[in-house]
Amino acid sequence: MNQPPKNVLFILTDDQRYDAIHALGNPAIHTPNMDRLVEMGTAFTNAHIPGGTSGAICMPSRAMINTGRTLFSLEGEGQDIPPEHTTLAEVFTQAGYTTFGTGKWHNGTPSFARGFNCGDNIFFGGMWDHWNVPVCYFDPTGEYDNVINFTANFQRTNDDIIRIHCDTFNPGVHSSELLTTTTLDFLRDRKSGEPWYVYLSYLAPHDPRTMPKRFLDMYPPEEIELPENFAPEHAFDFGISEIRDELLVGYPRKEDEVRKEIAEYYAMVTHLDDELGRLLDYLEARGELEDTIILLAGDNGLAVGNHGLMGKQNHYDHSVRVPLVMAGPGIPRGRKNNQFVYLLDIFPTLCELTGLPVPASVEGKSFAPMFNDSSYAIRDDLYFVYNNMLRSVKDGRYKLIEYRCTTTMTQLFDLQNDPQEMHNLYGAPGYEDVYRRLTERLLAYRESWQDEAHYFGREFWSAYDKSAAQR
Repeated sequence: MNQPPKNVLFILTDDQRYDAIHALGNPAIHTPNMDRLVEMGTAFTNAHIPGGTSGAICMPSRAMINTGRTLFSLEGEGQDIPPEHTTLAEVFTQAGYTTFGTGKWHNGTPSFARGFNCGDNIFFGGMWDHWNVPVCYFDPTGEYDNVINFTANFQRTNDDIIRIHCDTFNPGVHSSELLTTTTLDFLRDRKSGEPWYVYLSYLAPHDPRTMPKRFLDMYPPEEIELPENFAPEHAFDFGISEIRDELLVGYPRKEDEVRKEIAEYYAMVTHLDDELGRLLDYLEARGELEDTIILLAGDNGLAVGNHGLMGKQNHYDHSVRVPLVMAGPGIPRGRKNNQFVYLLDIFPTLCELTGLPVPASVEGKSFAPMFNDSSYAIRDDLYFVYNNMLRSVKDGRYKLIEYRCTTTMTQLFDLQNDPQEMHNLYGAPGYEDVYRRLTERLLAYRESWQDEAHYFGREFWSAYDKSAAQR
């Protein structure tokens, strides 16, 4: 690549599973435009998030994406990004790019204003009614001081009032359509010849799962196949049963209700895919499609009935493994790469692809060399966290999950022979060395990520180490 590409389009979706793309192995879902991106570029089939230190997994996930920092190096759980943590948008702004942000920003108003030099229809929250999202105009001061009162459930008189940053509503306009149109308006109105970085952060397919009816009609619930690891309830209680995500469907899970949830989830993704088609068609018509780095990623996965779960507050692959597709100059076409990467590795990778310096605050590792050498690896294994309840490690074949919550439980899965994570091998003859090796890696990550300084205190780890030594 003799000349850095001019433009970057970063598309981030909300709650999209790694397998919620037809071209990545799910024949039940219709995603022709995401499939088009897969054909145009390289899909990373083993992209993951490290989990989260909040029930709202997307908040730390997005903070890691935009700073390139590991989980325990964030400020708090990612509610804010301090000035000493340089954001990806800041790098492009400092390099002279026009940097435009739209959609969900879950990491504080000052960091948005510090990073972007323009934007519109910005949502400073976690989730909302897709048809009536409270959004803000761009405020270069970062104040975003226009705050409205809102009652989430007006049928209940004892609900607390929500105060949210808001300048306007677009009633009846679905969030996916609103944010796509906002991005197209920017692309049409920008000054010709100026390089741009666009951060388009959708609210879909996060619930509430509502979309134009024609997309829902594509997925009759009675035709939906349940996942192989469907269960009426999780095999044991690990303290998340009362989390909002898990209450979307009652206990025990009923097959017809889960089929309906999956149908609505697929419909949300297909509607989102249709909107992506508008962007790709516009760039192609302008002759800019081949000259633009396009990156599509999901901020975390989702269970939607797998293992008797509905949300993402767990360490099964359906919740920690995410889609990541890149296309554009210098990126091989039609390739699938199965090396391990975290989403926090995107930051230095984009810097390398565009020839921009990597800030000292970034801890991620560039996977740009993988585009020329598919065997190149930056991570041999991965570490996962959920609050003070779960710690896990995964290598190229096995995954160890340790639960320390309402129950003490260990799971060991052979992902090669059991990709649905249904058969717990912990305690089975012949896996003692695998368990010891993964436990050593888990404890090594505890030190290198400075995990003990956060939720998992010394009292927990002392009990954990004693328990591990006895096994």
